[in-house]
Amino acid sequence: MDKRSKKKTSHRKRRFPWRAALIAVIGGGVLLAAGGWTAFRVLVAGQDIALLEKPLPAPTIIYDDSGKEATRIALGTIEPVDYADLPKQLIDAVVAVEDKRFFDHGGTDVWGIGRALAVNLTSGKTVQGGSTITQQLAKNVFLSQERTWTRKWKEVLLAQKIEEHYDKQQIMDMYLNQIYFGEGAWGIKRAADVYFGKPVKELTLSESALLAGIIRAPSALTPFKHPEAAKERRDTALRLMKDQGKIDAPAYAAAIRAPIKLRTSESRTDEAMKYPYYVDALIREASSQYGLSENDVLHGGLRIYTTLDTKMQEAAERVYADDSAFPASSADRMIQSGAALVDPRDGGIKALVGGRGKQPFRGFNRAVQLKRQPGSAMKPIAVYTPAFEQGYTPEDRLMDEPVDFGGYRPKNAGGGYHGEVSIYDAIVNSYNIPAVELLNEMGIDAGMDAAKRFGIPLTDADRTLGLALGGLQEGVSPLQMAEAFGVFANDGTRMPAHAIARIDSADGAVVAEAPAPADAGIRVTEPEVARTMTSVLQGVVREGTGELASLGDRPVAGKTGTTEMPGTGGNGIKDNWFVGYTPQLVGAVWLGYDHTDASHYLTTTSKAAAAVFQKLMGAALDGAPVMDFPAPPASSEPGKKHDEPGKNEDDDKPGKGHGKGPEDDKPKPPKKDDRDKPDGPKHGRDHDKGKGHRGEDD
Repeated sequence: MDKRSKKKTSHRKRRFPWRAALIAVIGGGVLLAAGGWTAFRVLVAGQDIALLEKPLPAPTIIYDDSGKEATRIALGTIEPVDYADLPKQLIDAVVAVEDKRFFDHGGTDVWGIGRALAVNLTSGKTVQGGSTITQQLAKNVFLSQERTWTRKWKEVLLAQKIEEHYDKQQIMDMYLNQIYFGEGAWGIKRAADVYFGKPVKELTLSESALLAGIIRAPSALTPFKHPEAAKERRDTALRLMKDQGKIDAPAYAAAIRAPIKLRTSESRTDEAMKYPYYVDALIREASSQYGLSENDVLHGGLRIYTTLDTKMQEAAERVYADDSAFPASSADRMIQSGAALVDPRDGGIKALVGGRGKQPFRGFNRAVQLKRQPGSAMKPIAVYTPAFEQGYTPEDRLMDEPVDFGGYRPKNAGGGYHGEVSIYDAIVNSYNIPAVELLNEMGIDAGMDAAKRFGIPLTDADRTLGLALGGLQEGVSPLQMAEAFGVFANDGTRMPAHAIARIDSADGAVVAEAPAPADAGIRVTEPEVARTMTSVLQGVVREGTGELASLGDRPVAGKTGTTEMPGTGGNGIKDNWFVGYTPQLVGAVWLGYDHTDASHYLTTTSKAAAAVFQKLMGAALDGAPVMDFPAPPASSEPGKKHDEPGKNEDDDKPGKGHGKGPEDDKPKPPKKDDRDKPDGPKHGRDHDKGKGHRGEDD
C-alpha cells in the first residue's frame, strides 16, 4: 500500500507542472485578449468620423512637370437621396454584389475575409476582396489610397466606429450618395438621371442591378461605352440576388430579358476640369501601373506629380479646337484624331489630346485607347532598323518591281514601279514593294523581334510579310507610336512613356513612384543605327511624303502612314498617321473616322496628318531652343540628291487632292504626295479595330 501511495503521489507531482503551465497559458491568453480588446476599443474611440456629416472628400491635386498645381479632381455638389426613397431592389442589388452580409456584420466581415482569402489562395491570384460597404465608405471619405496594412488597419477601426454611431440604413444612404458611378455621375441620384433619366425611386429591378454592378469599375462597365460588359455585369448582379433569395425565379427571368434602355438625350454636365484627356490618361496609368482603382483616384486626397507641360498641353488643345487644322468632315460625323507628345529623353508625356469636339470626362481617349493599323509608319521599325543592324546602308539598292510571294502581291501607292532604288529613296517616298522584299530577305522574325523591342504589341497572327506595311492584327495608339519613335530620337534607347512621376497620399506618404530615367531605359538598338534612321527620316520631311510636317529651321524627322478604305478604288483612306520628332520632343498624330463605312472615310491626300503634326509641334515648341540631331555615321549618311522615278513635280503642291473626271481613268505616274497612300484593293473586312487586310497598305 505504501508503495502504491508513493507512486500516486509521484504521478501527481509530475502532472502538476503541466497543469500549472496550462493554467498559466490560459490565464495569459485571457489577459492578452482582454488587453488587446481594451487597446482596440481605445483605438476605435480615438477615430474621428465627423467628416461623415460632410461626405465630400479632399480633392486629388495634379501637379505639372515644374511642381505647380495644374488641375484638381474634386466632386461637384452631391444631391443626397433619403434612404426612404431608395428602392428595396436597389439596396438588395448593392448588398448582393458588394457585401452580402452587410446587415449582419459589425463593420468588418470576418467570414467574408476568410472566404476571400481561401478563394484567392486557391486561384493563385486576387479574385475576391474582403472589404465591406462600411469599410469602403471609410476608405473613400477618410483615408489616402495607399495600399498598406497600416491603411487597412485604419479602415477597420473607422468601420467599427461608424457602425457604432450610425445604423445600417444611414451607412447605406451615405455610401450610395457619395460614390462614383462613371460618366460624371457622383451619387445615386445623378447616376439614375445620367443613365436612365428618371428619379431613383422609379428605378426598375434591371436598372438597379445594372447600377449596382458598375460600382466596382464604372469606366470599364459604363453601358454607354461598354454595353455588353455592362449587361453581363447586370446579369451577374441579378443571379447573385436570386442565389441569395432576394428575388424569385420569375422576377429574375423577367429582369434578365429586359433590354437596357439608356437615356439618349444629353444629360451630363461637364465638370470644370482642365486637361480632361491628360487626366484620363493618368487615371488609366495609375490603375495599370500602380494598382489604384478609378475610385482610388477620383475620391480624392492624393497628390499626383506628373510630367505634364501645361504650355504644350494648352497649345495642343488650341490646335484641336481649330477645325481649319483638319480636313472637312462629313455632314453627320466628325473626322476624329488623337495625338501624344512625349519627351524621348525620359519618356515623360508632355501633352495629350484624345479627340475633337465635345467629349465627356472619361470618354474614349484616342491618344491611348485607339487600336488602328499604322501603315507605313511601321517601316522604320519593322524593316529598316533590322536592315541597318544587319549592315545595310541608306545607299544600298533594292528592286521595285512586280513580285509574288506565294499569292501575296504587294503594290505601291498609285500602282507604279520604279526599278532599282536606294533604301533612302524607298523610305523617303514610301515605296511598298522594296520594304516587303527586304523583310522577306531578312526573315519575318527579324521584323517581329524589332517591333517587340520598340514596344509594339504583336501576336502570332502578325508573323506575315504584311508586317512590313503595318498590317497589324490589333493596331496601335498614338502614345505607343510616340514611345517607339522616341528610340530614334534617344540614340537607340526606349524610355517607357508615362504621365505619373510620383503619387503621394494626403499626409505625404509616397504611394507610387516612377523609376528613375537611368533605371527605366531599355536598349533597343545601337546609337549608330538610330542616328542613321534619323538622318533618313529627316529626308522624309525635307523632300518626301512628310514635307507638310516641316518646322522651318528646326530639325525634324518623321514618317507618314496610311491604310486604305476597302472598296474605294484606292481613293479612300481609313487611317492617316504622322509620327515625327525633334531631339527634345516626339509627336504622333492619327486621323480618321471612329467607324468607317461607305460614307465615312478620308478623301484627302496622305499628308493631312503631317499638316496637323506641323501645327501641333510648332505650337508646342514655340519659344523652345532649336536643337540639332547627333551626326550620323559618315559611312551611312545619305546624299542630298536621289533619283525619284516617276516624280510629278506639280503634284507636290500642298492641297493637291484626288481629281474626279474622265482623266482619272487614264494611267498616271505615281504622284509624290500619293506615294504614301495605300495600294490596291483590300480584303473588304471591317477594320475599325485594326484587324483585316494583311500588309497591303502603305
